[in-house]
Amino acid sequence: MHDNYELDLLLQLVQERKFRALREILNEMNEVDIAEFLDELDVEQEILVFRLLPKDVAAEVFAYLEEDQEKLISALSDKELREVLDELYMDDTVDLIEDMPANLVSRILHNTDASTRSQINQLLNYPKDSAGSLMTTEFVYLHPNNTVEESFARIRKVGLDKETVYTCYVTTNRVLQGVVTVKRLLMSTYETKISDIMETNILSITTHEDKEDVAQMFSKYDLTALPVVDGDDRLLGIITVDDAMDVMEEEATEDIEKMAAILPTDKPYFQTGVFETWKHRIPWLLLLMISATFTGTILGFFEEALAANAALTLFIPMLMDTGGNSGGQASVTIIRAMSLGDVEFADWLRVIWKELRVAGLCAVTLGAVVFGKVMVVDRKDATVALVVALTIFFTIIIAKLIGCTLPMLAKRLGFDPAVMASPFITTVVDALSLLVYFAIATQVLGL
Repeated sequence: MHDNYELDLLLQLVQERKFRALREILNEMNEVDIAEFLDELDVEQEILVFRLLPKDVAAEVFAYLEEDQEKLISALSDKELREVLDELYMDDTVDLIEDMPANLVSRILHNTDASTRSQINQLLNYPKDSAGSLMTTEFVYLHPNNTVEESFARIRKVGLDKETVYTCYVTTNRVLQGVVTVKRLLMSTYETKISDIMETNILSITTHEDKEDVAQMFSKYDLTALPVVDGDDRLLGIITVDDAMDVMEEEATEDIEKMAAILPTDKPYFQTGVFETWKHRIPWLLLLMISATFTGTILGFFEEALAANAALTLFIPMLMDTGGNSGGQASVTIIRAMSLGDVEFADWLRVIWKELRVAGLCAVTLGAVVFGKVMVVDRKDATVALVVALTIFFTIIIAKLIGCTLPMLAKRLGFDPAVMASPFITTVVDALSLLVYFAIATQVLGL
């Protein structure tokens, strides 16, 4: 955003009600920065400043606002609301409606024309995680028999209200025939027909494609826009790269929350109340706490063995932490690979073979280091050092295998692989590392 000095100046102008000077500065600012500035104001000030913006800028700013959209809608007159809605792109309007209470949705729909209402209702009917819910119906389409000159005339006529004009789609009776960029049009003579310069090898998706897969296509093929078609190849809408980036951010946030054992939420941090945050965190904490009691049960079962050789107790935290860290490394790597499409369930043998080799190298290295550490630093005898080193070795092998297989298995069963990340795997590995530890200690030390 703007620096702190400029933010302080803007806030001062609002406090002093110097709206003419404020308007001059806002006219030079980017819409995203204006939205960030509005989020710093209380609702009354926000409404005042919002009304200073030209209607086209106001619509852009409104789409970027993270907070107070509902209060703004309630405060705006029908005329002001209609002006904002007229300037909003269709997909932004649909996103807005999805998060609004019923009374505000009714007011929004009341202030749109019949054609827009029909398009909004159509888009709202698509599943929330589908390409149909993500697309906009505002795109430029051209006819294959038109010339470049005729196409430029059409772009000038209809392009102002479209999401993008840089990529134009070529259709015949709504059926997608090809795609042409404005760059290609500019490099062609006015007499050239669109059919002679359009690209016919087109990437497209259907309305029910998962939006996460759609976002991956943007990343894989370096796209700026992607057409959405029905079963008969009729062009229904397009998805633009800014919407794909929003999906990537949402999915990344959701995965991070799941990997940290938090139920996902789509609200910004400061918009989520304390009680709501508690509700999202407590279920996993309860589950992990209960599952962690298995660790205590195992320790209780081997209480006599620990009493017979108290030195074994010293190394339990290190063994459990090393196992959890090893499993966490493998799980995060595999989850990322699956999210990028690099790894599928069919690759499970290749994944296990690779992780086994990695685990072997890690296990030998750490086992050797810990053997020396127990002997030299902790000054324990060779048998105790051997028990700890062997436990480290087998724990790392087991942890790596669990860490790489559980996310793939979760995906296969229809669960989000991120659920099988560090907290869950650490709990499982902790219990197994203790079983391995006491099994080896029993054999080597004769407990």
